[in-house]
Amino acid sequence: MSKRRLVITAVLAGASQSEVARRYDVSQGWVSRLMARYRAEGAAAFEPRSRRPRSSPRSTFEPVTQQILALRKNLADQGHDAGAETIAWHLNHHHDVIVSRSTIHRILTRHGAVAPEPAKRPRSSYIRFAADQPNETWQSDFTHYRLTHPGGRPGSDVEIVTWLDDHSRYALHITAHRRITAKVVLDTFIQACDQHEHPASVLTDNGMVYTVRFAGRPGGRNHLEHELYRQGITQKNGRPNHPTTQGKVERFQQTMKKWLRAQRRQPATLAQLQALLTQFAEYYNNARPHRALPHRCTPATAYAATPKAAPHPHARTDSHDRLRRDKIDTTGCVTLRIAGKLRHIGIGRPHAGTHVLLLVHDHDVKVINAATGEILRELTIDLTRDYQPRRTKIRK
Repeated sequence: MSKRRLVITAVLAGASQSEVARRYDVSQGWVSRLMARYRAEGAAAFEPRSRRPRSSPRSTFEPVTQQILALRKNLADQGHDAGAETIAWHLNHHHDVIVSRSTIHRILTRHGAVAPEPAKRPRSSYIRFAADQPNETWQSDFTHYRLTHPGGRPGSDVEIVTWLDDHSRYALHITAHRRITAKVVLDTFIQACDQHEHPASVLTDNGMVYTVRFAGRPGGRNHLEHELYRQGITQKNGRPNHPTTQGKVERFQQTMKKWLRAQRRQPATLAQLQALLTQFAEYYNNARPHRALPHRCTPATAYAATPKAAPHPHARTDSHDRLRRDKIDTTGCVTLRIAGKLRHIGIGRPHAGTHVLLLVHDHDVKVINAATGEILRELTIDLTRDYQPRRTKIRK
């Protein structure tokens, strides 16, 4: 029995309000107000009143709420990501409406548009990694998809191979085949290289179409391994039964197959499937905002923003390559520690507050605008001085 009911019952039984207040450890004023409410509302006084404010001037307008729900349905029906962050991006870029992610999530939950799920592993427990430059690492994997006969009956099972840039998540190459073989992997890799230049390294699982190093044949190479060795490209392979190492391409395939299944007309032939894959790649690379990329840019923007890495078959083994993220200070400088000393690199006051990437190879430095990819300065550090001016003055 609630305390309110006990207090009201005790007063109605003849006890004084001060006595009841002492007995139940409440103030006499609260008892007095409770009895007044009981006389006015009856049994409703047994339950606490809602603390909801009479007005919510900062609440989301109903048209915006309906727009959020409509976006959720349209994106989900098309097989696209329909989470709160994606909806917020579409509202901002296509409807000029700014709503926070948490607000959108509350609206979706309130209207039953979010299915409750068991607690997931927290993101903080994952070890995240990404290549610092485009073409520094390419990931590859293949997956299965079933064709559909015109009458709706299941058709044959085919396979789709993907080459994905690790830094930008840019889909470099996606093609469908009856069966993925070592020759198909090599051909698709060469096609991707012809279009996007050679990568510095590749990362795949231990499938025989990618490597035979773990197949009990020491020293042997398959088609892809011969090409990587010839081009001086580093080969990386994930541990067996550990698919999260290739998590980017695995997640890409999940997004791709979700989009394919959402299409009204399912492909009946390889040509029809390839046409859908080309359409998806265009949308994924150039139109879809990516949550894992800075400023939620598209993979195409991230892929073109910074200089591309390349194989180094004859590179020095003692060179020091690194990437540093910084922000130009109010004086127009960024700092970088070279040869044990902090160097001040002049960029210019007009760029103050700009976020930049510093690509460092020994004493050679490139300063790049992190948002646009513009090269703001290239220089070789002068070890005899601290400040590195933009122009070297010619002494007469």
